[in-house]
Amino acid sequence: MITSIAQIDAWRAAPSEHQKLEFKEAKTQLDSRKLSKYCVALANEGGGQLLLGIEDQPPRKVVGTAACHDPVAMAARLFQTLGFRVDIEEVAHPDGRIVIIHIPSRPRGTAFQFEGAYLMRAGQELVPMSEDRLRSIFAEGRPDWLSEAAAKGCDDAKVVQLLDTQSYFDLLSLPYPSHRAGVLERFASEGFIHHDADGWTISNLGAVLFAKRLDLFDRLARKSPRVIVYEGKGKLKTKYDKSVTKGYAVGFQSLVELINGLVPSNEIIEQALRQDVKMFPEIAVRELVANALIHQDFTESGTSVMIEIYDDRMEISNPGLPSISPERFIDEYQSRNERLADIMRRLGICEEKGSGIDKVIHAAEVFQLPAPDFRLGARHTSALLFAHLEIEKMDRSDRIRACYQHCCLRYVMNQQMNNQSLRQRFKLPEEKAATVSQIIAATVKTGRIKPADPVQRSPRYRSYIPFWA
Repeated sequence: MITSIAQIDAWRAAPSEHQKLEFKEAKTQLDSRKLSKYCVALANEGGGQLLLGIEDQPPRKVVGTAACHDPVAMAARLFQTLGFRVDIEEVAHPDGRIVIIHIPSRPRGTAFQFEGAYLMRAGQELVPMSEDRLRSIFAEGRPDWLSEAAAKGCDDAKVVQLLDTQSYFDLLSLPYPSHRAGVLERFASEGFIHHDADGWTISNLGAVLFAKRLDLFDRLARKSPRVIVYEGKGKLKTKYDKSVTKGYAVGFQSLVELINGLVPSNEIIEQALRQDVKMFPEIAVRELVANALIHQDFTESGTSVMIEIYDDRMEISNPGLPSISPERFIDEYQSRNERLADIMRRLGICEEKGSGIDKVIHAAEVFQLPAPDFRLGARHTSALLFAHLEIEKMDRSDRIRACYQHCCLRYVMNQQMNNQSLRQRFKLPEEKAATVSQIIAATVKTGRIKPADPVQRSPRYRSYIPFWA
């Protein structure tokens, strides 16, 4: 394996380190335990390269390394310690010696561990994998839940009786076939059904998307999204509780309309006209509900997507934990159910990859709402939308979260956050610049954002980018 100087310089020019690329100065040595941990973490993330002798912060100057002076012996020791092989390469860069450790991907359905810890990357840190992530890895060799059977031994009429086939063609703006055979052929090509000696088998994928009633399938009744409205700010008194039993594709629009009909309205006066405005923007509700349906862990039993509405907030929860940090929802995308996500996008139910959370945050800013919050429970992920709150009533965490999300939103739009843009986000006049500078300083202190140009000293004119940029 021979790596060119040009390839090394291309890696050095990457915007940031990531799951498959890591730099370490290691001018004299690198602790063998730390090296083993990085090898395990990168292997668990799909493999990659660990480069020694290069600074880990841009512009990533080559400093040279004296570590790993005997690559063959080091590779042998790592194999004995880890149980898998890594290739170690020396490169004579013009600015100093570089050692490249080429780390393979873990086998499908297997996770590597070191001293009992299954490691992965999380930002700049190495952390133990979550239980949810481990279970998803160990399940990789098993049949996909969406491909499993929801109903077996169906004749042609039974398929059409259980599935809303008309809606599929309507959502794609396609003419409905003149013969039932054409309908069944199209559904079979999508993997919604398949034929065997006993007749048609309806897959879980076909059922969760197009079921006329999910509760007609033995294992899918608890996969129906549930909408609950509470009185006040807690769960003590329930005013409304309903499960929506239609398949996700055929019932999505009616689900969103149901939620929006239950959301409280605020009366505002603009130019002497009174009008009612919903507490939460519809586009934010739509995107978060679609995300919850798509990213849920279907293998979790006895639980479902939940939409809970309180007097001051809405919580949208789905079973399962994400494989990426909530702080990276705005710029990264990794779907647990890629086939489901692809079909939902084709049907126009959700947006293209990675754009949904952008829209949620942007809508919160336009409607002058507190920043959405994304929280992880023991086995579920929740997205929270909050009712309007003046900045004076926001607590420190609300302000920092809004600042960070605004910075991320600007960055993915190829812009940078500054005092003026954050003032506009909060609709504050110029005389409040000092207040906004305090919010920015508090957010910098948490490590979530950083100055785009460290040389610029004036808080008023300094621009900022997310910590991962």
